[in-house]
Amino acid sequence: MATSPAAGTMAADAAGAQAADSAATGSTGTASAPASQTLSRGIRILELLADAREPLAIDEVARRLQVHRSIAYRLLRTLELHALVVRDSSGRVTLGARMAALAAGVAQDLQAEALPELTAIANELGMTCFLAVRDRDDCITLASVEPRHAIASVAQRPGARHPVTVGAPGKAILSQLPVPEWPADVSAALRAEVGQVATRGYATSHDEVIPTVRAVAVPLVLRGRAAASIAVVYLDAHQADDALAARLAAAAATIRTALGG
Repeated sequence: MATSPAAGTMAADAAGAQAADSAATGSTGTASAPASQTLSRGIRILELLADAREPLAIDEVARRLQVHRSIAYRLLRTLELHALVVRDSSGRVTLGARMAALAAGVAQDLQAEALPELTAIANELGMTCFLAVRDRDDCITLASVEPRHAIASVAQRPGARHPVTVGAPGKAILSQLPVPEWPADVSAALRAEVGQVATRGYATSHDEVIPTVRAVAVPLVLRGRAAASIAVVYLDAHQADDALAARLAAAAATIRTALGG
């Protein structure tokens, strides 16, 4: 039976990917084999695009991924076929709309209960309000709402991540965790600060994650779920930190009650 050129190309790509995985991991295809290098690279591309503030050229993706351009192109082409990335008229790449649909399915009940509270706070205070959750040693934004009528606000995109040891949301998350679950590089100063967060009930930060930006965050403790926090980010505040924290704490209590504690 004849084989089409497209099928031959796909077979060659699959064989090449399998060879690359085996070479990188020493795998023989057993159930105990290490993770796939090809899949890992594809996921890393999505992370790079999520962190980028503008579309990236394929050459730039390859450079950041530290692979040959042809490898980056094949990975991007596969992601494009699944609508996870899109290319503009100049060939530069950004995340596709399909990513938003996937993100909406993460902790769907938590997002559904949190979004009305985030929206109310954002519009009341004129500040971007967001929900952050722990992802191993990172703090990742799960949902975010910018104020409707603010003259200027700070963007906080869903999917944005930074070390849990940096910024108010991360400190609020750390305050919920036993010390053995903290990252290994926590300084004595940060340990003391997180201790204060646990005592007063909220965390603050200034110029830590984004230059010139301030944040206030409170823990969101939910039974059986990853540690989370609710935060506002802003350039200038007309209210004291404790007043902002009180509003966030009220929202956290509403969300916690709606989800059964």
